[in-house]
Amino acid sequence: MNTSPSLAARVAGLQHHFDTIVLPLWTARGWNGALRLPYDSICAPGHATAPVTRYRTMACARQLYVFSASGDATHADVLFQSLCTHFADTARGGWHYSIGPDGAPRERVKDLYTHAFVIFACAEYFRRSGNRDALDVIEATIHVAQTRFATDAGGYHAALSDDFTTIVEGPLQNPVMHLTEAYLAVREIRRDAWFDDTLTRIAEQMVATFVHRASGCIAELPVGSAHNRLEPGHQFEWCYLAASAPDVFDDTELRGALRGAFSFAQRHGVAAATGGVCAALDEAGRVIDASERIWAQTEYARALAVHRAAPSAERPALADQLALYAERFLRDYGWVEVIAENGDVLRPDMPSTTPYHLKTCYLALQSAAAQAAA
Repeated sequence: MNTSPSLAARVAGLQHHFDTIVLPLWTARGWNGALRLPYDSICAPGHATAPVTRYRTMACARQLYVFSASGDATHADVLFQSLCTHFADTARGGWHYSIGPDGAPRERVKDLYTHAFVIFACAEYFRRSGNRDALDVIEATIHVAQTRFATDAGGYHAALSDDFTTIVEGPLQNPVMHLTEAYLAVREIRRDAWFDDTLTRIAEQMVATFVHRASGCIAELPVGSAHNRLEPGHQFEWCYLAASAPDVFDDTELRGALRGAFSFAQRHGVAAATGGVCAALDEAGRVIDASERIWAQTEYARALAVHRAAPSAERPALADQLALYAERFLRDYGWVEVIAENGDVLRPDMPSTTPYHLKTCYLALQSAAAQAAA
């Protein structure tokens, strides 16, 4: 990786912004003290606050990860208790999608994406706190993922009815990606061969179901589905996850495909002048959604930090990319969630789920900076 003395300074600046501006939002005006839950989103200055209609399990779980990883044990304890108290379906098992402002279940569908983030967040919470109740939550939620969401073909359904009897949404790549992320996190605290075997099977199933052979990219829908799309941000996210566990993924066909996916996504989905990552491409590499979401920029940065396939001359210096990202997306009040290619703001609110993307990115960048300095 092409590094420079400015990389550590860039990363330190991003972390300072996170610690002093982003994180405090979610213990102040982003926090409902009565319910002890984060709001789904908060408005940027000059914009009206939208009425509160729901609180999502996934948002609570992502905040649990963020505050655990940031070392705020007191707030993490509160979030863990709120997660278990408000969102667990004690009658049927698993987790409700959301609750309403009154605290009652609102959207009762069971979705794999939510369950994956409960596992992921509780793994980090246990790693930091040692609270063994989190291990019980992890074990129970993995059991639901493997026994309820698993398909006969070896994949996973994306969503089921509240009693798990009806398929609401068939296989999608994004929930499986986050289940992969969750299992990698649990693997760090529970060295069990089951995780290696399961992650290898997931890699095989991704190749069989979602890898677009011409580009190597992982499609959002099973290959051959109508109106399919390739999201550059997800190619970069998969690249980072695979690189984080070479002992699991390096010998899989998925790892080979992702090398092509990185190049394809960078060539077609990243604006040369600004480094901005667009939302979606078609299978030929044409831009079909030019909006730029902050999470996709953080995943590009993580992938740049670990990617080795392309010659360094074909990649921007990581420190330069971080400077562009900070200029275009970070603000003194927080961040901009979605912009147009020309920089116009397309979404003025700040979701409580986004700090997870920032934190995972900055931790990876800190590791990259430390390795560069060693």
